[in-house]
Amino acid sequence: MPASFVRPLFLALLSLFAVQSVYAATAEEWRGRSIYQLITDRFALKEGADLDSCDPAKQTWCGGTWQTIQSNLDYIQNAGFTAVWISPVNQNYEGPRSAYGDAYHGYWIADISQLNNRFGTSDDLKSLSAELHRRGMYLMVDVVVNNVMSTSLTPDYSSYYFKDQSLYHPYCPVDFSNTTSEELCWLGDTKVPLPDLNTTHPTVISKYGDWIANLVQEYSIDGLRIDAAKHVNIDFWPQFCAKAGVFCIGEVFGGDDIEPIAMYQGPQALDSVLNFPLYTALVDAFTIPGPQNISALVDVFTQSKTLFKDTGLLGNFLENQDLPRWHNLSVDPQSMYNAMTFTFMSDGIPIMYYGQEQYFSGNADPMNREPLWPSKYAETDAYKLVTTLNKFRNFLVNTTDWVKQDAQILTSSPYGIGIMKGPVISILTNIGSPPQNGTHIAVKTPYPASTALTNVLTCQQWATGAGGTVDAQYTAGGVPTILIPSNMLSGSGLCGTQLAITAANGGKAAALNSAAQATTMMTNVVALFFGVGILLFSVVV
Repeated sequence: MPASFVRPLFLALLSLFAVQSVYAATAEEWRGRSIYQLITDRFALKEGADLDSCDPAKQTWCGGTWQTIQSNLDYIQNAGFTAVWISPVNQNYEGPRSAYGDAYHGYWIADISQLNNRFGTSDDLKSLSAELHRRGMYLMVDVVVNNVMSTSLTPDYSSYYFKDQSLYHPYCPVDFSNTTSEELCWLGDTKVPLPDLNTTHPTVISKYGDWIANLVQEYSIDGLRIDAAKHVNIDFWPQFCAKAGVFCIGEVFGGDDIEPIAMYQGPQALDSVLNFPLYTALVDAFTIPGPQNISALVDVFTQSKTLFKDTGLLGNFLENQDLPRWHNLSVDPQSMYNAMTFTFMSDGIPIMYYGQEQYFSGNADPMNREPLWPSKYAETDAYKLVTTLNKFRNFLVNTTDWVKQDAQILTSSPYGIGIMKGPVISILTNIGSPPQNGTHIAVKTPYPASTALTNVLTCQQWATGAGGTVDAQYTAGGVPTILIPSNMLSGSGLCGTQLAITAANGGKAAALNSAAQATTMMTNVVALFFGVGILLFSVVV
């Protein structure tokens, strides 16, 4: 074989071998996903590890890794989740124990150019990403951009990725009533201050852009959750997320005031934000004891339609690593079941924080960061409920345009609320577990009288009454209800129907599987030709 042919062939094969698949996902592709959020250190341990040694009060490492997440993905996928959000992956503070413990959670960033070796190697993270994609699932990674971590107000800047003090804002404590202060001053406190990057500086903008583009490509990341997004100047985000090339959802911490949170969604900022106004309203409406203020939920629901750019992309949640667990706020499990059903059956992307399905009840940080393994990954009633919710929601996403249809309120009362999204009617109540004779919620539907409906949570058959009304009775306690015309359940695998095989998000999961298989096959082929190429190259030259 002539050398003029072999050399170009060899170089082409070498180039092909170097190509890596990237599974970037857009906001539109995330719309139909449901997300399981976890803290890497607290999700799972290696076989043989001590399952009784993790005390969240000690604020130290317990041993979870990217490998142990990968080994326990069945638990997440079997519950129907189609994406996993993991805590930050980059190098954290590594000095003596701080006043608030060790950096087990991943949010105390030091050098973003390095991975956190507490959680594994580069190959481990790549393997987790590849396995999620093989399963047709997405990987969301938490990133910290606003700040680094220190144990002093005069830190050694040489230990950070950004080593020049001029790239940081001078120290000042944050005044949370002032937007300028929130953007320029340091989070944390004098014991563990968080030096604030100057994200208007051209060097910071450029280096952050290069870093996030490389991180997403290197580890085939599908989406980013951005920590403390409101503490960065808002015009930083469009360029940063464009460099990332994936869905960006930001933490804009707040209460029920929608406008200052909604301003961070849109082309001027981020694809989406975590839905703190809805969280606050769900707590007010459903916790027991609590104000049980359904009107507050109605108000937030209604205002959100006007103030947010796209409620279908908002991240709906009941718990996270910064908030008390639901069962720390509410003594009644039915309160969580009803609020959880709202997050899945209304507009938005449902997010469940690990341990919610196990009724964890820790208060705020650090007690809301319990290890999951003492639960033995039991299929509790909450786990079974979220499995059904995911199965039903995934069916609707895969077979209809349900996820793009706007939810609307059909009725509300002091006892609960009836909403409709697409063909699905959900009736949620705050009365709790005890039977309530005589308490009911009547909902007027758009369906004609005598329409056959199925409650997907119980498989009981319902029929609309005069004027298309359905009446939720609570003689068995305050259970949530989800109704759909019975003839529309075919193919869902629910309530005795056969499960039709579909690809999540209109073929995206199939595409991911095919891509992963194709990459493996191509790697094998290239490796074969690579070896042959070396042989031919050596013979010719």
